[in-house]
Amino acid sequence: MNSSSYRSWGVGFALTGVLAFSARPILIKLSYAAAPVGPNTLLFLRMVLSLPFFLAVAWWLRNDAPRLAARDWAAVAGLGFIGYYGASFLDFLGLQYVGAGVGRLILFLFPTLVLLLSFLFLHKTPTRREIVALLTSYAGIALVVSNQMGAGAQGRLFLFGVALVFASALLYATYLVAGSQVVRRVGSMRFTAYSMAVATLPAVVQFFLLEQPGVALDLPARVWVYAAVLATFSTVLPVFLQAEALRRIGASQFALIGAVSPVSVAITSALGLDEPFTWVQAVGGALVIGGVLLVTLKKG
Repeated sequence: MNSSSYRSWGVGFALTGVLAFSARPILIKLSYAAAPVGPNTLLFLRMVLSLPFFLAVAWWLRNDAPRLAARDWAAVAGLGFIGYYGASFLDFLGLQYVGAGVGRLILFLFPTLVLLLSFLFLHKTPTRREIVALLTSYAGIALVVSNQMGAGAQGRLFLFGVALVFASALLYATYLVAGSQVVRRVGSMRFTAYSMAVATLPAVVQFFLLEQPGVALDLPARVWVYAAVLATFSTVLPVFLQAEALRRIGASQFALIGAVSPVSVAITSALGLDEPFTWVQAVGGALVIGGVLLVTLKKG
């Protein structure tokens, strides 16, 4: 395979992975609308239904070098808890109160949070360009949130949902900053498979502690279909497609393609979920995407 074809496949993997992952908030909102299913149950279904795929990949890569030391296993477990269980659970909670389009836009802030965490804990001073990017992104979020924030209890619930999704983005950014060295040592595919498998455990424990399985899992067929698609098409598929895309085309081009994500969610949500999509939201979204791209794309 020549270099042009190699990169073209990488672009295809990236675009497919981004669009598949973008369907996640829409599938969550459709599940909430289809039946009185809670975030504990939906997260449990997503993790358990995707677990066999990650276990299969973990088994396939079991003999890869280097062998994992005790500290590697501890890092995989801790980062899986933060980045996959914690971030996912907060996202599932937040999407009860905010629209899929707004939720995806807030999650898309994670590169700016990586920049802030690197400044606070790794002492990496941001450049002038990165500061402009931060101000641009958060101005866009402020515009979107202020446009949709109502008065009274409904407005407070919306802000609560925004805070939950933002916390989800913060946990994911923490996972990326803390996990960068571990990924280099362990390998991206193996790290992903192991950490996703480990992250299933707290989701299962939480479900059995807080829910009555016989009642919680008595769901209409439509919810089971949404959960199955969420676990496979919007979890397993994009995780591995994006890992391969990063290897083929690099982080900068991947970030450019990733900008499709909040746009596609906003349009699909407006068409399929009847969520508002005003010119104010469009301008705010453009500011967020522009700011994130300033952070993630290399100069020149």
